[in-house]
Amino acid sequence: MDLGGFSMFDLFRTEVQQHCACLADGLVALEQNASQPTLVEPLMRAAHSVKGAARIINLDGAVALAHAMEECLVRIQRGVEVPVPARIDDLLKGSDILLSLADHATEEEARSWLEGEAAAIAVLAQALTLPAAAKTAAAVTAPTAPVAVVTPQPIVAPVAVVTPQPIVAPASAAVEVAPSTAAASVSAAGAGVLVASSRLEKLLQLSGESLVEARRLDSIRRTLGRAKNAHRTLSDALDSLEVTGSRAGEAMSAVETSRLALEEALSQVEEHLRRGEELASALHNEAVASRMRPFGDACGALPRSVRDVARTLGKDVRLVISGAQVPVDREILRQLEAPLGHLVRNAIDHGIETPDERVTAGKSRHATLWVEARHHAGSLVVEVREDGRGINRDNLRARIATKNLSSAEMLATMADAELFDFLFLPGFSTAAQVTDISGRGVGLDVVQSMAHAVGGSVEVRSSPRGTAFSLRLPVTLSIVRAAVISIAGETYALALARLERIDRIARTEIKNVEGRPTTMIRGDTVGLVHATDLLELKPTASQDSRDDLAVVSLQAAGRTVGLIVDAFLGEEDLVVRKLDARLGEVAHVDAASIRENGDLLLILDADDLVQSTLQLLEQGRLRGDGGRSAATVRRKKRILVVEDSITVREVERQMLLRAGYLVDTAVDGVDGWNAVQKQSYDLIVSDVDMPRMNGIEFVRKLRADRRFERIPVVIVSYKDREEDRLAGLEVGASAYLTKGSFQDRSFLQTIADLVGSTT
Repeated sequence: MDLGGFSMFDLFRTEVQQHCACLADGLVALEQNASQPTLVEPLMRAAHSVKGAARIINLDGAVALAHAMEECLVRIQRGVEVPVPARIDDLLKGSDILLSLADHATEEEARSWLEGEAAAIAVLAQALTLPAAAKTAAAVTAPTAPVAVVTPQPIVAPVAVVTPQPIVAPASAAVEVAPSTAAASVSAAGAGVLVASSRLEKLLQLSGESLVEARRLDSIRRTLGRAKNAHRTLSDALDSLEVTGSRAGEAMSAVETSRLALEEALSQVEEHLRRGEELASALHNEAVASRMRPFGDACGALPRSVRDVARTLGKDVRLVISGAQVPVDREILRQLEAPLGHLVRNAIDHGIETPDERVTAGKSRHATLWVEARHHAGSLVVEVREDGRGINRDNLRARIATKNLSSAEMLATMADAELFDFLFLPGFSTAAQVTDISGRGVGLDVVQSMAHAVGGSVEVRSSPRGTAFSLRLPVTLSIVRAAVISIAGETYALALARLERIDRIARTEIKNVEGRPTTMIRGDTVGLVHATDLLELKPTASQDSRDDLAVVSLQAAGRTVGLIVDAFLGEEDLVVRKLDARLGEVAHVDAASIRENGDLLLILDADDLVQSTLQLLEQGRLRGDGGRSAATVRRKKRILVVEDSITVREVERQMLLRAGYLVDTAVDGVDGWNAVQKQSYDLIVSDVDMPRMNGIEFVRKLRADRRFERIPVVIVSYKDREEDRLAGLEVGASAYLTKGSFQDRSFLQTIADLVGSTT
């Protein structure tokens, strides 16, 4: 089945790596904390997910092993069995075998390897099904078949790393904080204390609020300043009057007394303001610094990765890491590790030439790959660049045209920035063939998704002397530099890192194209949408009376849209406060903040705004298409896929897209429930076994709500027992399918029967 650059086995490999990492770490923790049954739940889920993914591609040996591991973990969770070291050894051995499947480049190789290890896997699976006491006896008598261990080949290509080795802090729910000077005097040098991350977040929140409160005093100072000026005016007016007698003396004495009192109060407020803001700023800076980690912590795996990839491709690469000590928010750093790995592998595979090619081009045999971090203009800039061949624009245009993503005429007029945006599309790759290093089109998509998730952006620059990928990210997630805007008389904010530009556009420059307003911005035709339409607010009377409009340009997936707002109110540094989890997902809102004057300010979600704007613009085209109403135009049906397995989720998504449906995805029942609050769906596809809220609970919740009680729901599960099917149908599912339905087309046929085909 063509998955547009993906294969089911590629996705399976990715998922197995993720879940086996969870198993390896979690089993060690379970061995050390056998009395904590809560540690078992994520391990059961990991084994269960591997089993479901293996079943999709018919790796029966892996299914049997993962099932035996899951059943063993169920017994441990129920207290039937104690996780003794020998049992943990078996579970870890099972995790290693499953992880070995990801070492193979093709499904055929993995299946062949499984067949060769069938005896060893059968013995291990059998041992996992026996009670702990019986297992010990069986271990003495049962022959132990060897399990192949894949070891990496020796690295030949030399790699010079110009950076001190970073110290990688272990991931945990606590953050180590250096003690104060007083504490250090009674403790060993370099000692630390453990602080729960939740308390650190609370400290950061309170320090931000104290900073806001300190700055509010400035408005009091300005008020007293105005009173002082008014008093001076009054004094001058009294001096100019011809007043005689004792009353004049009393008046002047009162004026002088009030003047002195005002000056003293103003002096005290100014001193208090200065000292209070200094202390609040110092407190907040220390709180922010306590959650910062050096950039080098995200680079620990890069030297080995560069050596492995360079050796595999026969290339000579020198890695240079700069800015290893640059402080980065620990959450941003955690999310940055995977994108950095993708960018480095992409640079070596696509950008850097072989030594012979470099010599022919007049370059040195060894290439240089720079990974650099620095602070610039209030942002963190992370750049990965190499001195390779650069991006071939003609090849890129040809690849885009081949995938029918744009016309050749349109591509010929595109600037580099627009052209390079196609590199970040899911499933897009310029590689001629898929390898275990690249070619599936998933790496750069991950990079851009990460940048947007934290409110940042990605820029690509390329020339025949090399290519650079620059990520502009917030230094910390606790503070954001934002543009403050007015919409329908209310004040909102948008992170500056997500804005393309801000313009004032004359009404005469706005044209109607296919029923929607558009304008030209930097030579591009940009569709416009009123922010009041997206946020469902009532426009102010002044909005239609102005000669020009304030427009915010946002971009996603290579498309730029314009958001019409009332006015720009300037820029501010805002202390970010996440919305209460009980609110769930609030459409178009990312977070909140409190301004210096004490007003609440909502920070809008740029990605959500772009998606809603594109949807609204598409609907506008339908309404204006030759005067036809939307009812006369065939509307694409929108389907929500709720599935925790990335392998299964992507298979279902790609199949539905190719069948002509619009598709959204959710990772579990809670995510799916939030999705249906924001978007209308014609049908929902759901798994059964998912974290947080399983499929049965999800369907039951849908059917209990009048808004969703009639939406068709198709359950797709690996469980094919009659009682499982009846359980799904009893809570209100419209159909119950097994995941084998992907092969016999019954999946798509069921969808078409429930909502109609797209042809």
